[in-house]
Amino acid sequence: MTVKKLALAAALASTSFAALAQDVLIRNATVHTAGTQGTLKNADVLVRNGVVQAVGTALAAPATATVVEADGRPLTPAFFGGITEIGIEEVSGESSTVDAAVTLEDQPMRPEFDVTLAYNPASVVIPVARVEGIGFTLLAAATGGSFIAGQGGVMRLDGSADPVGPRALFVRLGGGASELSGKSRAAQWMLLDQMVAEARGRVPVDSPHALLTPAGRATLARYLAGNGRIVVAVNRAADIRQLLRWAQRENVRIAIAGGAEAWKLAPQLAQAKVPVFVDALADLPADFDQIGATLENAARLDAAGVGVGFSQAGDASHNARKIRQLAGNAVANGLPWEDGLAGLTRVPAETFGVGDRVGTIAPGKLADLVLWSGDPLDVAHTAQQVWLGGRAMPMRSRQTELRDRYLQQAGPLPRAYSK
Repeated sequence: MTVKKLALAAALASTSFAALAQDVLIRNATVHTAGTQGTLKNADVLVRNGVVQAVGTALAAPATATVVEADGRPLTPAFFGGITEIGIEEVSGESSTVDAAVTLEDQPMRPEFDVTLAYNPASVVIPVARVEGIGFTLLAAATGGSFIAGQGGVMRLDGSADPVGPRALFVRLGGGASELSGKSRAAQWMLLDQMVAEARGRVPVDSPHALLTPAGRATLARYLAGNGRIVVAVNRAADIRQLLRWAQRENVRIAIAGGAEAWKLAPQLAQAKVPVFVDALADLPADFDQIGATLENAARLDAAGVGVGFSQAGDASHNARKIRQLAGNAVANGLPWEDGLAGLTRVPAETFGVGDRVGTIAPGKLADLVLWSGDPLDVAHTAQQVWLGGRAMPMRSRQTELRDRYLQQAGPLPRAYSK
């Protein structure tokens, strides 16, 4: 079987398996609800019709239910994979499989660009993330020809083709985006102010200097009216300060991705109720916007009352499994364990408008659950079973299929010819 056939088989297996709904009773688990109930020892979780029906002790199993004996092992909500391009980036080095960014020469500012339209629920990247306990991700637009990247949304990694919550608008500010704004970060605010003026009707649609299309104006107007979160990739404290002033002036809902120096403005971020999705491994100044990076960033933000989530820089799509390492390192550097778990579950779910469905274990929520071999923030432990909507997901991927194939006993022909 060729590599391509292996990938196709894994995708088909995932789709067919996910179609089998089941009632489940997970018995005698250490249930980390990530919600108001906190952690429950020796607890049971009953799932019916894809939804958590009850959380408690000595729950009765319906005759149709599959009973899973947890033996005290941790049970958590399915994890957030971070802000990624899972499902719109198959092979990073092959442009035909990457749909995250748009570059248009004549009118590059296109907030109406929506990457969820290119999402592929059969992507072989999805099972690779899912077997690591990841159940949802924020699909992001990447910067192409403009520092206004476009829109994305939350995707559940259960084979669903459509976003489950409101769209988010992605913007990049600071030194990393200055090439897209006349080689000046100051010009980013000038251009933003003009786009706001256009979206609010203060600039004629037919103006020869207009930055936005009519569709772009309508899209930006929705976010200016509070319908959706604007996710801003920014690191330098001075830029974050300007962002907070802009968000207050325009009355918009923002979240910060990166925020290497966000700890310097922790009280202001807490007061403005702006969540920050940090790369908890950012410690050294990778550029001049991150001179104040510290491993204590998450802990300092959390102590001030900021909602802290996690997302990694770099190849986040193909390395989504590492997000547990981010949370674990944040805990090692002062973040309370329960808040580390919340940063992988409740905080992203609530921030991006899907907290009524995922992110915690509670009656009425989707049964997106993971049973772990041990502490889920310790990478020495693994996800033993993932349920999404109460359906047991196949705990295999293209990577595990290749591993098993090339570890098997050699036959009369080379392993490449094995079935």
